[in-house]
Amino acid sequence: MLQHRMLSKEDEASAPGEDTEVRREDQEKINRFSRLHQRETVLEEQLKAKQKDKEDLEEVSTELELADEDDLVPYKIGDSFISLPLSDAQSMLATSTEQIEEDVSKLEESLSEIREELQKLKVALYARFGRSINLET
Repeated sequence: MLQHRMLSKEDEASAPGEDTEVRREDQEKINRFSRLHQRETVLEEQLKAKQKDKEDLEEVSTELELADEDDLVPYKIGDSFISLPLSDAQSMLATSTEQIEEDVSKLEESLSEIREELQKLKVALYARFGRSINLET
């Protein structure tokens, strides 16, 4: 496992300064950092939306526990509502919740990978450019 080194303010200050030439590989790292940062922002928004959906489904599930077993429950599919027996609605709700939990896990995993790569790029770029580059997000 690779260990990441965090740069302290002293490391940044002692790193090469404003006269450092920007090589092609440096520019590629800067561009990669920018693209990853944008992707991180999109994934964070998607994750928040999925977490909200999950909370909503959990709330509905709690409400359905109070319903009478003989009642038909309106269940939204697309833009329409269908009346379903309680057990069918609960089953479909459980399936939807499982899918959202999988989606949340995948998003969290993707974010973790992106953040790890962002950190590596930060270390490399700050080591090369010191205070003359600002990668704070």
